[in-house]
Amino acid sequence: MKFQIPNFKSQIENGNFWIFLILIFAAFLRLYRIQDYMTFLGDEGRDVLVVYNILHGKLTLLGPTASVGGFFLGPIYYYFMAPFLWLFNYNPVGPAIMVALFGIATVYLTYKFSEEFFNKRVAIIASFIYAIPPLIIAYSRSSWNPNIFPFFSILSVYFLYKAVKNNSSKLFVLTGILLGISIQLHYLALFLGAVIFSYLLVINLIRARLVSFKNSIWNLVKENLSIFAGFLLGVFPFLAFEGRHGFPNTRSILNFILNAGDTGFGGKFLDNISNVFFRLFGRLVTNFPPPEQVAVRAHLDMAVWYYLTLFLAIVSVLILLYKFVQVYKSLGKIKESLRFYQLLLLIIWLVVGIGLFGFYKKPIYDYYLGFMFPLPFILSAVAFDFFIFNKKNIFKIAGIAGLIAVVYINLTGVPFRHEPNRQLAQVKKISEFVLEKTDDKPFNFALITGGNSDHAYRYFFTLENKFPVIIQNSQVDPQRESVTDQLLIVCEINPCSPLGHPLWEVAGFGRAEIVGEWTVSVVKVYKLVRYKGQ
Repeated sequence: MKFQIPNFKSQIENGNFWIFLILIFAAFLRLYRIQDYMTFLGDEGRDVLVVYNILHGKLTLLGPTASVGGFFLGPIYYYFMAPFLWLFNYNPVGPAIMVALFGIATVYLTYKFSEEFFNKRVAIIASFIYAIPPLIIAYSRSSWNPNIFPFFSILSVYFLYKAVKNNSSKLFVLTGILLGISIQLHYLALFLGAVIFSYLLVINLIRARLVSFKNSIWNLVKENLSIFAGFLLGVFPFLAFEGRHGFPNTRSILNFILNAGDTGFGGKFLDNISNVFFRLFGRLVTNFPPPEQVAVRAHLDMAVWYYLTLFLAIVSVLILLYKFVQVYKSLGKIKESLRFYQLLLLIIWLVVGIGLFGFYKKPIYDYYLGFMFPLPFILSAVAFDFFIFNKKNIFKIAGIAGLIAVVYINLTGVPFRHEPNRQLAQVKKISEFVLEKTDDKPFNFALITGGNSDHAYRYFFTLENKFPVIIQNSQVDPQRESVTDQLLIVCEINPCSPLGHPLWEVAGFGRAEIVGEWTVSVVKVYKLVRYKGQ
């Protein structure tokens, strides 16, 4: 008896219906109780403080600091945040919702990209499996500059292809603008820039062989100049700051890259490549735990999960290469040539993107892969489409089972299945309690923590227009006028001993005694006054 796939063909042809349903589901996964589950710690507090100042006339040409390297990014993310913080009446949930909307839009772009490069079936599968992974959802539910990077990366790649296809200078400029925006979100947009340059180089080398070497070289120069012009436009605010201050961040970025350590083709190079290749499919598509945190060989279920993920990754790449070779044989046909350029772009995006990590000598985190996030879903969708709509029953069964497994694994891990952290509500409650204990008098403030910063608390102080007095050193303030009569301390570690703590905000207050101690939410709040006799 021949195995029959249910006849979805007519429904699939109506792609608008399916992508509408997928987007509704993606919106639910990203927006449901977002205020309860969003992250709101020091970095998020710092960002909303900057945006609050922007909305009150204090514009900036600098963005957040990079996680490594000691340099600043461009300010574009702050200006994306500004209208949403304003619309939500300065509630930090506004920027988190903005990130969620970018995440939903990325689902749609994955659909459009896959539809143009392959077909509606691939587009539906790719956008659906991109909509549901817990890691993708988690990054789409909190305000953080790398979290909207995937949107601009796939948009850059899409317009790059459209620019090549239509030989459009305007689209090349637009690609450059998007790249300029991307590099203000995360410095690994440099890898995206390398993907773009590599694609144009290979395309023009092919043109040189098929058409004219001279024209191809001119095209390469013209295309890169157009992209560079757009890049300068996209990154202009950051360049304006750099030009005024002697390019400090540019020099820091170059120093970081040029002094990253040994860049030879040793074990580290190969380890990074294999690590990133697996992460692309394991951490994103199949929701595999961080490989360094699990002992694959010690647990049979983990081993099966790991090797099936690796199988999906390898098969997805092999199917892409198979399609590429088939098209390569027909380069003389215009239609087939466009198809060749599409598949070549995916291969370069994958190979260059992963390959550059071989030279990266710092720890690699999942969000570093943001410029490639949509890619493994597209490749996996191509593989699932190849299997499910194959004439051989064994392939059909394997494809359907694999797709069901991916969907099940991801949906059982959605973040809001667990209790919410309610960080935003907690920080607000603690901040209001601190202000209540000041009795509307001047106060100093300190946060004793294991790795957080006090910006989130200071943001809520700012909203109430009650600012802690910052204790200055004796050279700036020899009369100690910046030391008030009371110090409020939030202690996020347990046990906590605020008296005599080396933190400057505590040590600078001087000898003190505790006059109040309270448990508020998950922290301790202490009120200190100057020691009697001072």
